[in-house]
Amino acid sequence: MARYLVTGGAGFIGSSIVEELVQRGESVRMIDNLSSGKRANLEAILDKVELMVADICDGEAMKRACQGVDFVIHLAALTSVPRSVADPDTTHRVNATGTLGVLLAARDAKVRRLVYAASSSAYGDTKTLPKVETMPPVPISPYGVAKYAGELYCQVFSRVYGLEAVALRYFNIFGPRQDPSSPYSAVLSKFITAVLKDEPPVVYGDGNQTRDFTYVANAVDATLRASTAPGTMAGEVFNVGTGGRHSLNETLEILAQISERKISAKYEAERPGDIRDSLADISKGRRLLGYEPAVDFEKGLRLTYDWYKNNLKALAW
Repeated sequence: MARYLVTGGAGFIGSSIVEELVQRGESVRMIDNLSSGKRANLEAILDKVELMVADICDGEAMKRACQGVDFVIHLAALTSVPRSVADPDTTHRVNATGTLGVLLAARDAKVRRLVYAASSSAYGDTKTLPKVETMPPVPISPYGVAKYAGELYCQVFSRVYGLEAVALRYFNIFGPRQDPSSPYSAVLSKFITAVLKDEPPVVYGDGNQTRDFTYVANAVDATLRASTAPGTMAGEVFNVGTGGRHSLNETLEILAQISERKISAKYEAERPGDIRDSLADISKGRRLLGYEPAVDFEKGLRLTYDWYKNNLKALAW
């Protein structure tokens, strides 16, 4: 039985990873300040895990959290580009300085490997598609800068301190339990809940911008593979996507078919910091991690829609 620490373990992606670890019989500790994570996300397994309600920016709490741990999966973050544009200081403090604190605690506890949830926002708005890990990062938002700074810290800690740290650039992860209630929430959760409430989904821009939408089960699989893949992974960076892309307009057309509803979107001005197109090259993950996305976009969207349909009223979203 391996011992895992998951930062942000009560969040959308974190709770999905924790569930899978519990199912595999692993020992799981989480640290989460519950600012966006929810105990309800862990309701079915809360008695099988250890939850520390604390902030990753609390150095003493992080030291305690890392004690006796084999693997750290670092997910805790402020995840919104628009929020980072509105408040770059807090975004940097949590996503960059907070990550440094997690790395320090992991180094001192001599954990075997740390997996860091990086972001495809590191690539910025370069026209070249697909995005390959060897491309020079050119982030265009404070969020992208802070998340890329975390990557650089992972590489430095691997080289200088011998901490095996791996960075995964997530591409637009979506799925059940993603909170749509914030103005900074991810687009698909907001689209789906708007449709279920018979409200027009809001599209920023013309809707022809594309994303490599990645169902959460694929991200869980890639993350756990990265934590235990054989051989040295020190300082490595991997894309986590599907290798496909869909425009927002196309996504709404598919959602209309799934929901069997007519959808009329409301178009508003583009937001600063948003990229135009995104598409992951996942060949490195295939080669070194054995990663293969098992759930395609349309199936993932259907699973997500069904989950919100069954849970929207109970969660008061």
